[in-house]
Amino acid sequence: MIRDNHGRPINYLRLAVTDRCNLRCFYCMPEEGISFLPKPHLLTFEEMVRMVTLMAEMGITKVRITGGEPFVRKDMMAFLRSLKNITGIEQVNITTNGVLTAPLVPELKELGISSVNLSLDTLDRERFKEMTRRDELPNVLKTLDALLESGIKTKINAVVMAGKNDQDILPLVNLSKELPVSVRFIEEMPFNGSGINKEAFMSHTRIIEKIRDAHPSLKKLKDEAHSTSSNYSIDDYQGNVGVIAAFTRTFCGSCNRIRVTPTGTLKTCLYDDGVMNIRDILRMESNNEIVKGKLLIAFSNRPKDGFEAEALRSAEVSESMTTIGG
Repeated sequence: MIRDNHGRPINYLRLAVTDRCNLRCFYCMPEEGISFLPKPHLLTFEEMVRMVTLMAEMGITKVRITGGEPFVRKDMMAFLRSLKNITGIEQVNITTNGVLTAPLVPELKELGISSVNLSLDTLDRERFKEMTRRDELPNVLKTLDALLESGIKTKINAVVMAGKNDQDILPLVNLSKELPVSVRFIEEMPFNGSGINKEAFMSHTRIIEKIRDAHPSLKKLKDEAHSTSSNYSIDDYQGNVGVIAAFTRTFCGSCNRIRVTPTGTLKTCLYDDGVMNIRDILRMESNNEIVKGKLLIAFSNRPKDGFEAEALRSAEVSESMTTIGG
C-alpha cells in the first residue's frame, strides 16, 4: 500500500477522461463554456490504461471515472472494459450527469461497474434548465430509473446554493424514502471559473440543519473509512442522506485519493494546481519503474490538507471543475 508523507494510505484514483460536457452548469463553467482542449493534449485511452496498471501495481485498488461528462468521449465502454481487466483494480465507479447514460446501463451492469454517482441538483424541470442551461432533466431521470432497475449502487450528488436550489434539498431527500439511494449534498466549491459566491454559500452545517428541521428522526450513521460524506438515516426511509464539506474541507485528514486531469496533470489534492504531468512522462519514458518512482516522489510530498494546498498554489483557484474532474 502507498502511504503519503502524513501516513495516509493512497488507494483511490479519480480519473477525468475528458474536459467536455453536454451541460453548462453555472457553478461549473461560464455560460459560453470553456476552451476545450485539442485531442493531442488529452491522455489517450492507451496511456490511461498504462498509467492505471502502474498505479495498481503500487496499491491503487479503486478508480472513479469522471469528466467533464465521461460519456461524451467516444469508445468509453471499451475503455471501461480495459480498466476492469487490470489486475489489482477491485472497483471501477463512474460519475455522470446522466444525459446520455440510460441506454448504457445494461452494459455497465454486465461490466461489473461497482457504483454510479448521478449529478442531480434539482427535480424541478425549469430550475434544472436554468441551472444547467440545458433542458435535459427527463433524460437524467431515465438514467436514475435504469440504474435502480439494474441494481447498480446509486448515489445522487447535488451541489447546494442559497437562492438557487436550496428549496430542492427536501424534495431530493424525499427520493430516499421509497428508493434505495444515497442523496449527498455538496458544498459549492470555487471551481466555476470565477471563484466562490460567498452570498450563495450553503455550509454542510446549514444543510443538515434544514434537513433535521423537517426530519427530527435524522440520525448520524457510522461512515466508511475515508468517506468524504457525513451520512445520516431517517426513520422508515429506504435510502440515506449525506453532506460533503467540499469547501469547508473537514475530511482532509483521512483523504486516500489522488486525481488525474484529462491532460494528465496529477493532483494529490483537489485544491493544488497540479504537481506533475503524467502524460508527458508516459510519452517520454518507456521504463515503467522510472514512472512509478516519479509517482512515489509526488505522493511523498502531499500537502496536509486543502488549505495548505491552496496556500501553495501559484495562482488563485479559478479553474473550471470540468477540467479537473473533482
